[in-house]
Amino acid sequence: MRIVLILAALLIGVSSANAQTVGAAPSVIQDRSYKLLREDEDWSFLRDRSLREDFWDPIKYIPLRKSADDWYMTMGGEAREVWEQIGNDNWGQSPYWNGYLNQRYMPYFDLHYGKHVRTFIELKSGLNSFRRGGPRPIDEKKLDFQSGFLELSSSSDSKSIELRIGRHELEYGSGRLIDIREGPNVRLSFDGFLLKSRIHSWQVDGFALRPDEDNPGFFDNAPNSAVGFWGVYATRSLPRKASLDLYYLGLDRKAATFQRGTAQEVRHSIGARISRPIATEHSGWDFDDEALWQFGTFGSGNIRAWTVATETGYRFPTVPLKPRFSVKADISSGDHPNSNSLGTFNPLFPKGNYFGVIATTGPGPINIIDVHPHIETALPHNVSVSVDWIFQWRQTVEDGVYAVPGFLIRAADGSQARFVGHRPGTEIRWQANRHLWYQADYGIFYAGSFLKETQPGRNLNYWALWAGYKF
Repeated sequence: MRIVLILAALLIGVSSANAQTVGAAPSVIQDRSYKLLREDEDWSFLRDRSLREDFWDPIKYIPLRKSADDWYMTMGGEAREVWEQIGNDNWGQSPYWNGYLNQRYMPYFDLHYGKHVRTFIELKSGLNSFRRGGPRPIDEKKLDFQSGFLELSSSSDSKSIELRIGRHELEYGSGRLIDIREGPNVRLSFDGFLLKSRIHSWQVDGFALRPDEDNPGFFDNAPNSAVGFWGVYATRSLPRKASLDLYYLGLDRKAATFQRGTAQEVRHSIGARISRPIATEHSGWDFDDEALWQFGTFGSGNIRAWTVATETGYRFPTVPLKPRFSVKADISSGDHPNSNSLGTFNPLFPKGNYFGVIATTGPGPINIIDVHPHIETALPHNVSVSVDWIFQWRQTVEDGVYAVPGFLIRAADGSQARFVGHRPGTEIRWQANRHLWYQADYGIFYAGSFLKETQPGRNLNYWALWAGYKF
C-alpha cells in the first residue's frame, strides 16, 4: 500500500508540474520553495484562492475558523528512497560489499491559532532493508516524532521573540557544528527549550536541550540523559550580501571516548563565521570562513582544541553550464596524549556528508587537515553535475582518525604517517519538477600511508541512488 501511494503521489506531481508550465503565470510571485526545516515555510498567502496552482495547494492552507484567516493548518511531507552500496567499509574491516535500501517518510502538520500561538508536528519513519549486520541507529526508526513543539510569540516592527517548547530540529551556519543530519536515513532532533529573537538586524537564538536518542521501535525515543547541550547563536547581515555569525556552545557528556580514554567531557566552544552566498545572477566570489576555540575539562584534565574551516568559490552564472569552481581547506586539532589537556577537536553535531558524497563512511572533521577542490555545473532540464577530490592528513600523528559522528575508527597505533588518503567523487542530480528529484553519487577513497601502516588499508568504494518527493 505504501508503494502504491508513493507512485500515485509521484505521478500526480509530474502531471501537476506539467500543467503549471502550460497555464498562465500567477499574478503574485510568492515563495513556494521547500525548506530544509519545513517549519520555516509560510503558506499563508494561499488564503487567496486565486494563487492556488499546485495539486497540493488546498492542504497548504486549511482554515480552522471562519471568522479569522490567521487560524489555519498547513500539511506537507516527503518520501525518500535510497539504495547505498559500500565496499571495504572502514577500509577493509568489513571486507565485502554491503548493499541496502533506506526508506524515509516524514509528514508534518503546522497549526496556527492566531498570530501568537502555534503547534508544529513532524513525524518520521525510517526503514532499512538488506543491510548486512542489521540497521544502524541512523538507518531505522519505525515511527516517532521528528519535531513537536508549542510556540508562543510576540512581535513589533523591529523586534520579535518566539519561545518553543518540545522537540526541535537545529540547523545553524553551514552545518559544520549543528545540523539535522540530512544525508542519513534518520534525522537528528533535540528535546528542550528554544528561544528565537530578532533585535533590529540581529537574529539571536538561545537553547537548552538534550539530543534525542533514536530507538528502532514505535514512539520509543527519549532525550539522552547523559548529554546536555546549550548555547547562544547570533547572526546578522553585512554589506555586499555577506553575513556574520557569532556563537557560544556548551556540551556535557557523562562518558565521552577519545583515543586517550573515556571520561566526563564538559566542553565550551566559542566561534565566529563570515560568509557570502553563491552568486546567482552575476559572476562573483563566494566564501565561508569559520574559526572556533574549545576549552573545558575532560576527566581531571583540561580541554584545549580548535578548528579553522574555509571555502572559497567563484561562479559564472551568465555563461553556458554556469560553472562554479571552489576549494575547501580545513584543519582541526588532534591530541597529544602526554599533555594534561585533551587536544582532540569535537565537531558536536555536524552534517553527515561533511566531506562530500561518502556520507556515512570515511573520516570526520577531527584531527584532520584537508584540501578539497570542487567543480559544479548546471546542465539543461534542471540537471546538475559536480566533481570533487579531497585529500586528508592527520593534524597530529599521536591521535587517530575519527568518524563524522565523533567516535574513533582507527587508532594511531604508533604510526608516524600523516597521509590518511584521497577520494575523488561525483554527484549527478535531476530536479524533475518542484516535487520530484533523483540523484546518483559515486566515490572511491584511496587508502594512504597511515591506513596501510595500521591495517587494514584497502580502498573504500561507495555509490548510491536516490529518489525523493516533497509536497
